[in-house]
Amino acid sequence: MKITFSKKEKIFLAVFISLYVLVAVLNIQQLKRTPMEEIFGGLGKRWIVDVNGFRINPMTIIVGTAIAIFLIVLAYRLRKFEMIPNRKQAFMESILEMFYEIVDESIPDKRFVKPTFVVATTLFLFITISNIIGGAVPGVSVVADETGAVQKVVLFNDTWPAPTGDLNTDLTYAVMVLIISHAFAIKSKGFKEWLKSWFYPNPVMFPINLIGELAKPISHSLRLFGNIGGGAILVYILSYMTKYFFAPIIFWGFFGIFVGLVQAFVFSMLAVAYISSQLS
Repeated sequence: MKITFSKKEKIFLAVFISLYVLVAVLNIQQLKRTPMEEIFGGLGKRWIVDVNGFRINPMTIIVGTAIAIFLIVLAYRLRKFEMIPNRKQAFMESILEMFYEIVDESIPDKRFVKPTFVVATTLFLFITISNIIGGAVPGVSVVADETGAVQKVVLFNDTWPAPTGDLNTDLTYAVMVLIISHAFAIKSKGFKEWLKSWFYPNPVMFPINLIGELAKPISHSLRLFGNIGGGAILVYILSYMTKYFFAPIIFWGFFGIFVGLVQAFVFSMLAVAYISSQLS
């Protein structure tokens, strides 16, 4: 398949790549002048605000809300499909068709193919955008003290804080998938049959079945969090150790785009698998 770009798209890509390289060069120059102890002393720290006993990461809320608004606007713009699709419509249709075929083959009760498809594709799109901007797009980092008071805001010395790099986000989606899977199972099988499944193949297995279900959202969320959160820290360390201007671009591209896409796809497919297992 041959990919072509319009004149405006070529100009945008040229400007973006130029700015990307410039930011990488400036960051490497800053890293060279900064002691390792100072750089890694705050590594992994987040802007946390205590609200009535609840610890909240404002950047997770801000960036997550921005991604949600972007997806809503995108869905609104693409609500009318043309008979002869343009490139944007063809691209979205290829993604949606691929997911629908996977879901249709996986879900035994065809009444739940469409709702499962909606859940899986929504998760995939949100997580993909989150992973990419959190691993490959220079953004804003906030330095705060232990009380949550902002000390300074730094531009373009780090990528945007990905909502998927926050375990609260990943665990929320994993628990949501767990609840949806059991809600679908109750509607598909009936409450009595669903209740019997907890004691299958005999009542002695109830504790094991219960632990197995509780382990699903834990493993589901930790897999995504470990790859995204750990990948960001690894990029930062390797960027400091190599000190070559092209290295951060390669690392950001690999972890932000390739690994980000893979992890978004894996998370969505696991959601489909968990729903399918409850309907089987």
